[in-house]
Amino acid sequence: MSCLALALQPANGSDVLLQTREWFPPCRALMALSAFKETRLSFVKSQQSSASASDTSSDLIGDDPLAASAGQIIVGVESRYRVVYRLVNSIYVLAIATTDDSNNNVFECINIVNQAVSVIVTACRGVDVTLEKLGKKYAEIYMALDIVLRGVSSIRLAAMLASMHGESIAKMVHSALQTESKIRGADSWAVVEPEAVEHDAGVETFSKVFFELPAETLNSGDEVAASALGFFQQVEEKEVPKVEETEEKDPFAASDRINKPEELLVEGFKKTKDVGLSDVSKALAGLEVTTLPPAAATESTHIGVEGFEGNYGGIEFSHDGSTLPEDFEGINDAWGGGLDASEYVGPKKVPKDQGLGGLELLATSEPPPKTATKSDPGEKLEDILVKKTEMKGPEMYIVEEISAEFRESLLARVGLMGVIYLKTMPPTSSGNDKETEFSFKIQGTEGVKRFAVQSSKVSTLGNGLFHLRTAPSAEPIPIIKYSLVPRTTPLPLRIRLIKRLSGTLLSLMIQYVSNPDLPAPLTDVVVVLKLPSDPTLLKVSPKAVLSRSERELKWQIDEIPLKGKPGKLRARMPLDIGDDDEVPDADIYGYVKFSSKTPQSLSGISLCSASEGKIEFYETDHRYSNKDYICN
Repeated sequence: MSCLALALQPANGSDVLLQTREWFPPCRALMALSAFKETRLSFVKSQQSSASASDTSSDLIGDDPLAASAGQIIVGVESRYRVVYRLVNSIYVLAIATTDDSNNNVFECINIVNQAVSVIVTACRGVDVTLEKLGKKYAEIYMALDIVLRGVSSIRLAAMLASMHGESIAKMVHSALQTESKIRGADSWAVVEPEAVEHDAGVETFSKVFFELPAETLNSGDEVAASALGFFQQVEEKEVPKVEETEEKDPFAASDRINKPEELLVEGFKKTKDVGLSDVSKALAGLEVTTLPPAAATESTHIGVEGFEGNYGGIEFSHDGSTLPEDFEGINDAWGGGLDASEYVGPKKVPKDQGLGGLELLATSEPPPKTATKSDPGEKLEDILVKKTEMKGPEMYIVEEISAEFRESLLARVGLMGVIYLKTMPPTSSGNDKETEFSFKIQGTEGVKRFAVQSSKVSTLGNGLFHLRTAPSAEPIPIIKYSLVPRTTPLPLRIRLIKRLSGTLLSLMIQYVSNPDLPAPLTDVVVVLKLPSDPTLLKVSPKAVLSRSERELKWQIDEIPLKGKPGKLRARMPLDIGDDDEVPDADIYGYVKFSSKTPQSLSGISLCSASEGKIEFYETDHRYSNKDYICN
């Protein structure tokens, strides 16, 4: 539902009634009502003073631009709400909703306001709505508006309005289902209930009944089916021998089979009377013996190619006169001697051969780590060298940008803008992600000039407390922006530009020194000096990079110590000007580029959980960098 609260507010006086949803705080509804009232009073004619505007005896209806019959307006500064109002006599009927157009239906709020108007008009018996009449029917109006806020059909609303005078409040509230059934012409539950009980009892009874047909009926049915098909034939019924059911006997009891002859004990085995055949001949009787190849196929082939002379192929079955010991001796000779293991194992351990140059060891070793190549552009070198830690929960950090302008050694302007970012858990592909919701506290806000809160995701609770509720996102979400008072803005770096002109020789020097109170020294600082013209001769100290197209000198400083002597960057160049001419100051200036990531923010602002001992988010490293950091 888009409507969050309903209220009755007199044109002159305090609020009469406020009805809110369970999850919407009444304090926020009161803030919206107060903002609506202040908006009305701000539209009064300019000649009326603030004292007369707050006087309850003054009549402001004629001078109030919001005195129209109906309309809507957006009120509030940090927490903005849309208020849909309708004026009945001197009473405003207000509906409070959010300003988010994606999840807000203004027409639904207007419908709820119209239903609330019908309630108070019926309670007051006409459009002459006054505070006295509302007080007489306050309980009925309160309960009716509670039902209207949660959604009510036109049928139930008409029944409620009809029973508002003369009947009890309980009957007006709890007669919704019966009232709608009566108006639509449906039967009441008291009439339908016996039929439902009887139906359930019948279903339960029939679910437990089993039907069995007698055997005569089944046989007659088979005969009719067979005669209808035309293939019935009389088949003589064979007597099925009846199997006598024997009782189970003890398997360990004594058996009578011991006294039976030996022929009956060997069941299924018959003795053969052929004495001449042996068991081996019986076993080989069923085998098929393949015929040997002809003698020509067993002869070897003589090859006479140089280097490969010899007899190849052929089959040699046996050697005449060979015996079994000789065959085993030949096997031993083929392996280099007897079968004594001492001939091959010496006193020392023989090094194991690595085979094909150690290729087996290479195959069993672990593969080398992948390196970034041109053929694999998707894998970055950063992902290989830096191990990214997984997120344990929502993360918050601060990004600050500082701007400063130095005129010689004096600070002319300074400003700092900060943004608090939220990094939620990454959304999953299923889409069933839970919303990120928690409360947090901002500390160290003494020097803050102004806070700007994204009202659709963050709400202010006061005393530095904020409540956050948002859907998960793959990118960091900016939720709060703030700026500091200039006198409390810290300076990470002080710079000074000195210019000297001797004839046509221009000498420039930039001095810089770090703030000793920084949490960490600045690294990779870039100092750029804008030159008045493209130099023909140039002398710099230390070494710098010259860009002739942009007329800039660029120094790269690896690190600026926190407590050290001021650094100096010098440049000298001749100018093609007359003796009386002067170099315009606007053409010579310098600016600095730096950035740092530290566990503490530059402004001293820190984030913590609203409740002690409970970790609802993680505070990661904060960042600060330059925006416009110049010297002239």
